[in-house]
Amino acid sequence: MNLSLAIWMPIVFGIILLGSGSDRNTKYVRYFALIAALLSFMVTLPLVIDFDVTKTGMQFVENVPWVARYDLRYHLGVDGISVWFVVLTALITVLVILAGWEVIRERVSQYMAAFLILSGLMIGVFASLDGMLFYVFFESTLIPMYVIIGVWGGHQRIYAAFKFFLYTLMGSLLTLVAILYLYNATDTFDVLSWHTAQLDFKEQVFIFIAFFMAFAVKVPMWPVHTWLPDAHVEAPTGGSIVLAAIMLKLGAYGFLRFSLPIAPDASIYLAPVVITLSLIAVIYVGLVALVQKDMKKLVAYSSIAHMGFVTLGFFIFNPMGIEGGIVQMISHGFVSGAMFFSIGVLYDRMHTRQIVDYGGVVQTMPRFTAFAVFFAMANCGLPATSGFVGEFMVILGAIDYDFLIGFLAATALILGAAYSLWMTKRVFFGAITNTHVAELLDINKREFFILSIFALLTIAMGVYPKPFTDLIHPSVIALLKHIAISKI
Repeated sequence: MNLSLAIWMPIVFGIILLGSGSDRNTKYVRYFALIAALLSFMVTLPLVIDFDVTKTGMQFVENVPWVARYDLRYHLGVDGISVWFVVLTALITVLVILAGWEVIRERVSQYMAAFLILSGLMIGVFASLDGMLFYVFFESTLIPMYVIIGVWGGHQRIYAAFKFFLYTLMGSLLTLVAILYLYNATDTFDVLSWHTAQLDFKEQVFIFIAFFMAFAVKVPMWPVHTWLPDAHVEAPTGGSIVLAAIMLKLGAYGFLRFSLPIAPDASIYLAPVVITLSLIAVIYVGLVALVQKDMKKLVAYSSIAHMGFVTLGFFIFNPMGIEGGIVQMISHGFVSGAMFFSIGVLYDRMHTRQIVDYGGVVQTMPRFTAFAVFFAMANCGLPATSGFVGEFMVILGAIDYDFLIGFLAATALILGAAYSLWMTKRVFFGAITNTHVAELLDINKREFFILSIFALLTIAMGVYPKPFTDLIHPSVIALLKHIAISKI
């Protein structure tokens, strides 16, 4: 029942908030949303606490008929690959509710409800073991995020929301075709049965490309990445946090749950293509980040580069690479979420994201600057931060796969340091550049608490990643064995 509670509790609470539909009692709406998010987070904790690391299969399984005529089932379960993302989604939702506590003053109930509903839908993606159920949750996540960008976003919010929606929807259409093809081939929508389906090479290539279209857009991989910077720039702070911390992970997770196990031969055959696209994302997009003038756009391009590490790790087919990619996904949730929140803190005070409008912020906001510099360091892979662990594991795996690929991937550490520290220098250090910076007030208790949670998680994972990797390792080994057996 824990998985069903994790999915449906925030959705039900969100619907209740929508029913209130009034801004007359915003104080009570905020507290209701926070309590709902906290309760939803608490029901995910037993998934990690009671998780049996000695098992490789699915745990906390729920499997009941949904539409019996077509063998559609309400089939849920998590393994070491997915369990952390369920917890991460629920935690980020709590922080997002707090992030919008004072900033959102119009349509507060709808804003909070959108994030609660989105949280349940994203957890549904990570927990679904029925192909059609997965697709329903996967596509449904577009609706609340579209609303969040389109209603509470910036001046170009309608353009950004439409671009986000159209890119991701168009990418997913072939996925539906692939799901229906697999159903016709196997007479079931059960994802675990698809893993053992006997598909010939041509069928696998078709299935791989169909899933790739959806997952590559969602990650996003180069060259279908152009929707992300626009979406980030126009989204409210909470929208950017969820988009970077969780929604990008839906595509990467899809590779592990669908592409690799269902089409292993095609995955191996097409791996050089994915590796090339990943390296372009890591290097080229990193260079693009260097020339950005908008802080949000810079961090958005940084996210594309970091997710390039993830897809690179998945397609070098060794434990270090895949585990490193998953660790990088979790770490990116902490670090990118914190960076977007930090930019939001400055925007709330100055109403500008242009780097040139800042300078000398450390002199008026010393506590905030300490956090912001720390997260910039984590973003460029500083040892003892979570940003280092995942990238280091992927680079080690890549070197084991091919030294040149590992060498090219390692250049991202230099580029990451370049754009992160360049932005930090111009925004936070030096002389105060204008009267608006001189009048800035340091972070309050709410902002300090949110940044502290992000910082503690980033340090904890950077210093002691073992609890994360212990849960991930058995499922990754089982996946690689499946790929190796299929290859034979």
